[in-house]
Amino acid sequence: MSQQEAPTLAPVIVIDLQTGMFDGLLEPPIHDADGTVARAKDIIGWARSEGRKIAFVRHDGPEGDPLAPGEPGWPIWPALGQAKDEPTFSKSVGDAFSNPALGEWVMGQGAREVILLGAQTDFCVAATMKGAMGAGLGVTIVSDAHSTLDSPVENAAEIIRRHNREFASAGASLVTTSTLTGG
Repeated sequence: MSQQEAPTLAPVIVIDLQTGMFDGLLEPPIHDADGTVARAKDIIGWARSEGRKIAFVRHDGPEGDPLAPGEPGWPIWPALGQAKDEPTFSKSVGDAFSNPALGEWVMGQGAREVILLGAQTDFCVAATMKGAMGAGLGVTIVSDAHSTLDSPVENAAEIIRRHNREFASAGASLVTTSTLTGG
């Protein structure tokens, strides 16, 4: 997909790129944390230059969780440079579309498609893709701008590759950061 082929009104949804995914205080940082942030920033900059809307999704973990409201790991990672007019939608399960306000916001943009990136590939990114498709939206996933942690049976890079194949099989469009942004 080239820059011209990106869905015209599709907003960018940044999933769970929160401080706890990067700071390494309670859990290791996600795989290729610095690269993920750099690519996310490239996409955010591209979206702004294109006049696209951007929304951030923040996971609200249960009490005692590193991503629980008020915990140091809970805020959106400051390095992403979220603008004051870019909304944050909270969720407490994997699917960001479980928060009806996100779906209303997307529809308010006149969009029938969304562009997804973030964390974690095998949990919230996968669940949000399914939720978006279940809501009748087209989905583009930035294949090199989502990440996760190693599992006991697969390293993060393998999980990401496997999920990219699964995303495509499910009907999502995959695009790399450089192809999407023209950079």
